Amino acid sequence: MEKRLYRSKKNKMLAGVCGGIAEYFNIDPTLIRLLWVLFALMAGGGLIAYIIAAIIIPSEM
Repeated sequence: MEKRLYRSKKNKMLAGVCGGIAEYFNIDPTLIRLLWVLFALMAGGGLIAYIIAAIIIPSEM
């Protein structure tokens, strides 16, 4: 079966983007969320990237 990236409904905090990425790579969603926050604080583009990802990545069926 082909593996696809979706926004998660199980591991959802805001839009399910971090949970979906964690499910895709089979790792803990908290780790992805922490990395996303670090990216947002250091690079400054994390919030914009999250909003774009929430729009582009389809929701889990």
